[in-house]
Amino acid sequence: MIRIGISGWRYAPWRGVFYPEGLAQRRELEYCGRHFPTVEINGSFYSLQRPEYYEQWYRETPAGFVFAVKGSRYITHMLRLANVEKPLANFFASGILALEDKLGPFLWQFPERFRFDPERLDAFFRLLPRTSAQALALARRRDARMTGRARLATGADRPLRHAIEIRHPSFVSDDFVSLLRKSGVGLVVADTAGKWPKLFDVTAPFVYVRLHGDKELYASGYTKRGLDAWAKRIRAWDRAGRDVYVYFDNDMKVKAPFDALSLMRKLGLEWQPAGPPLALRRAGERVPRAKFAYGPRVTGGNPAWSRLSAGADRRRS
Repeated sequence: MIRIGISGWRYAPWRGVFYPEGLAQRRELEYCGRHFPTVEINGSFYSLQRPEYYEQWYRETPAGFVFAVKGSRYITHMLRLANVEKPLANFFASGILALEDKLGPFLWQFPERFRFDPERLDAFFRLLPRTSAQALALARRRDARMTGRARLATGADRPLRHAIEIRHPSFVSDDFVSLLRKSGVGLVVADTAGKWPKLFDVTAPFVYVRLHGDKELYASGYTKRGLDAWAKRIRAWDRAGRDVYVYFDNDMKVKAPFDALSLMRKLGLEWQPAGPPLALRRAGERVPRAKFAYGPRVTGGNPAWSRLSAGADRRRS
């Protein structure tokens, strides 16, 4: 499975450029869900979100959609992974499990000055829940500050995935890669315009890619040649049997959504949901026309998520 999407969705400069003029802000996530099979939640990095937010995001996205969730900076940047069992419990109690079958990988981003510390990392990896049942058990150890704002329930027990984004050169180490593989934790392939290390080691059954810009961090778009290179890598990971998640984070100049759509076309990928999100079905609201939809392709009543033929891909280019 290859999923390509964007990092976050609430950006004022996107309005009237990617989002149609007049589209209500409350419907921006729904609009993204008509174009992409996945989105990265970044608000969870800055503060604990509330259960009702996750429940709302679940309702606003179509069946088959997946969220990646960025881990709390309180854990990674402030505590720097030390004494984090209770903060981790609070994080998982904050409503994340309400995403149910739409809960994808967790992203844990380390700060620029955080150095490779094998003992601290190993202890952190041991704390990370590998299933939703384990996450629920951890969430039950939350502290008093979560009173009235926790959700301690989940449906089916599902596997959870974790990926690490590093920014200090000390992580360019065989020992770090070995620790990730031993722990089953993914290594984020991060393109940061040359500012931080870019590693391509595959350490888990999936690959997590963050494209922050190849020339200017968070701002520059990707050329045809640049996207061709990423498409080649993604195809190789796919052939090797890895799931691939790709998120464009070059949002400052409204490049991210268009680059993501271009890469999808290069890979011959199509995302055409089979119907409106649950929230709109209940409210009877009209779904706005998708600006870049590739045409209907609905099979068996399920969201269509398939490869286009090479000929169809050429017609689109």
